[in-house]
Amino acid sequence: MATLRLPDPSLVVLIGAAGAGKSTLAARLFAPEEVLSSDALRAVVSGDEADQSASAVAFRILHRTLARRLALRQLTVVDATNTAATVRRPLVARARATGLPTAAIVLDFDPKLVRSQNAGRQRIVGRDVVDRHLAGVRQSVDGGGLADEGFDQVVILRSPAEAAALTIERTSA
Repeated sequence: MATLRLPDPSLVVLIGAAGAGKSTLAARLFAPEEVLSSDALRAVVSGDEADQSASAVAFRILHRTLARRLALRQLTVVDATNTAATVRRPLVARARATGLPTAAIVLDFDPKLVRSQNAGRQRIVGRDVVDRHLAGVRQSVDGGGLADEGFDQVVILRSPAEAAALTIERTSA
């Protein structure tokens, strides 16, 4: 079983394709009020977490809420695909501006498994979108650039079993 020693407060960025299990992991490891979910915010904005037309407003709310939580020195988890460096950089910059540490938790699962999990969900994301996410994860992991992006800690989970075994030990920041 792997244990992530996580400074509290800090920013945790989940990275993974749609259907990989980011929300399940977040719900198991963190309190609901600590998690900023792009899906949940789309649901608040439009009544439908799958409504991509609500994404721009949902992410504005996410970033505004993130800035407030970090300024209040509250541990915050960003539950979104976050598969592109261009999406992650502003998150890390917000944490740095408040002097808080950052951690990335990457769900780097077998593509066949992720596609299968996605197909078994109530809200199925298109294969082309999932494949784009998987390519982003692959580039993030293989390029080794997550530490270069400013993450203090990077945890790469290679299977659902590793994700299920992950525990968090909170430490003083």
